[in-house]
Amino acid sequence: MVEKRKILIAGAGIGGLAAAANLLSAGHDVHVYEQAPKLGEIGAGIQMSANAVKVLYHLGLKEALEKVVVKPNYYHFRIYNTKEILQTIPLNADGHHEKANGAPYYQIHRADIHSILVDAVQNLAPDSITLNATVVGFEEDERSATLKFADGTSVSGDIIIGAEGIKSAIRPSIVGENPPNWTGQVAWRALIPANRLPKGFLEKDVNVWCGPKNHCVVYYLRCGEIINFVGLLEHKNWTEEGWAIKCPWEELKADYEGWHSDIQTIIDAMDRDECYRWALNNREPVQLGWSTKRATLLGDSIHATLPYMAQGAVMAIEDGAVLRRSLDQCDDIAEALDLYQRNRYARTARIVSESTHHGAMFQKTTEAESRQAFQDKDVAKERAEWLYSYDPLTVKLV
Repeated sequence: MVEKRKILIAGAGIGGLAAAANLLSAGHDVHVYEQAPKLGEIGAGIQMSANAVKVLYHLGLKEALEKVVVKPNYYHFRIYNTKEILQTIPLNADGHHEKANGAPYYQIHRADIHSILVDAVQNLAPDSITLNATVVGFEEDERSATLKFADGTSVSGDIIIGAEGIKSAIRPSIVGENPPNWTGQVAWRALIPANRLPKGFLEKDVNVWCGPKNHCVVYYLRCGEIINFVGLLEHKNWTEEGWAIKCPWEELKADYEGWHSDIQTIIDAMDRDECYRWALNNREPVQLGWSTKRATLLGDSIHATLPYMAQGAVMAIEDGAVLRRSLDQCDDIAEALDLYQRNRYARTARIVSESTHHGAMFQKTTEAESRQAFQDKDVAKERAEWLYSYDPLTVKLV
């Protein structure tokens, strides 16, 4: 029988909480440390394909999820000004995604999935999350690993997991100092109450509108009550990373001048003082060295990606499931952490690389180039073959 471990997780975001729920359900003694003074999540919508939803179901969260999600029928790629469909991925229409991959495709508000995971963790271990705990680093020896905090205190355990995102304080001591790269791209986000739009204005689909050096994604959240708008484009001067930085609606409107009337209707329905913009950053994938003998990384802390395949949160959820299985499979901690990183590198690196490629594909200069790009790449076929079909609960670990 594999020994149960005391595991310290830095970061109570989606990845850290999903990992905590996985590890607690396996019987480990898990403690999560979060720098914020209260639990919560900012941002807007995220998409969850079957490769993550299966993990959430395994944690017993299906009923809670079904109360707040939207199940889109199709994933359409469209020309920005004509609405012409370039390519379509079938999702929940006729149960396609679930039949093919074992679970449905969800759209969910970040705050909702975060709240569900908080409840899951606290139901398993009521006092497992500590707030106002800013992690500044760690140290380890042959017997334990110690998490260090900004106030000078520390706590020791068997294993440390860095899940604090792209600015992780755990990461530098494991993989070295390599700051994130600004991509030259920014993202706009806004949430629009669906009742502000004409009845039947949008189908229950994901729509990616592809334009010159710019694209946007539009879909429903919260059982169809809210429309999520994310605009992604080149920007020479904006490098602010924060998700809570408000910017003028007029600038967002100008970035989509000449786009289809559907996009104009959505933009015109936005709250003028609730438009946010942040810089997009990523890193080159780290092949090996995700872990020391007692510490490892997951989610954006190790494989930050651009959002163009909707797999950032999904990868973090996958990480937690594979890490739990790796610890179950190995008596030795160092061997378990090595097994985990070996089995996550190739997949996460491919997603990071493909996401960058998709961004270029969605932002061709001309309509003719957009059409050619989608003729050259069958997105639905490729995602079905290797992305959505992956099962972190059963994939062979080698």
